[in-house]
Amino acid sequence: MHSDSSLHRSDVPCSSPLPLTHVSSLSPGVPTKPQISGFEAAVPEGEEVTLTCTSSGSKPPAVLHWYRGDKRLAARPDVVESTPGEPTYSVRSEVTLTVSRSDDNALVTCAVVHPSLAPGDKRSEQPLRVLYSPDVKILPQSDLPKEGERFYLKCEGSGNPEPSTFTWQKKDGELGPQVTIDRAFLNFEMLNKSHNGVYLCQAGNGIGSQGQGEYTLLVQDPTAMASGSGVDHAVIGGVVAVIVFILLCLLIVLGRYLIRHKGTYLTHEAKGSDDAPDADTAIINAEGGTSGVEDKKEYFI
Repeated sequence: MHSDSSLHRSDVPCSSPLPLTHVSSLSPGVPTKPQISGFEAAVPEGEEVTLTCTSSGSKPPAVLHWYRGDKRLAARPDVVESTPGEPTYSVRSEVTLTVSRSDDNALVTCAVVHPSLAPGDKRSEQPLRVLYSPDVKILPQSDLPKEGERFYLKCEGSGNPEPSTFTWQKKDGELGPQVTIDRAFLNFEMLNKSHNGVYLCQAGNGIGSQGQGEYTLLVQDPTAMASGSGVDHAVIGGVVAVIVFILLCLLIVLGRYLIRHKGTYLTHEAKGSDDAPDADTAIINAEGGTSGVEDKKEYFI
């Protein structure tokens, strides 16, 4: 009578005799595609998840590897069981993970390693679903809220599930008149300076504590903004005018310099030609030769 055996990989003998009925079956047994179990529904952030991967029909016993994305995971030692009536083995592996919000929608992979397979030939993936409280931020309608305009702040929360409750408040004060709440929106019918301050929004989805975001509202005076813009344009115009003036001055100085040096060249070129008795002597004098006229010398007694 055949009895099943269950052992860890370290207990599998390097060579075990096969029953006589299977002596002719010497070719490697190709393992089946792995099956992952143990994940049924989304898990709250911070809790543990245990996944089990199983592959059968391998000879010699296959090896199972776990991955989260491209990172190899540490798992318990494989459990190897012989298949009743067959010279093959079934292999089982378990891995335990503590999940965080970054694991939401992450893929956990179980891959089979065996001499009969190329790397990655047989693998299965299990997407994780993690429940976590919202990350909250407040988005303004515009970056320059102006006095007298309509305006709103939006409370945006990213969580699993999406936030369903929103609470607005103004830090160190009341929301004030002409301010209404519409779930994720805080609406200002007409902005004025009394609306300046820090606004808080809390968003909840029933998982853990509520997330909170804050925004500092500074209402701008449209008249001051317009005058400030005029001053900026005047400053830019003044700078451009100074640059143009400097360029013109440089052009005038450069022109006068070129004209002056051109006149000096012509004067040197004609030097000595006036006193030359003939054309040949004039050319020699222009090239730096002697003029043929004796230099006048003065003697002091």
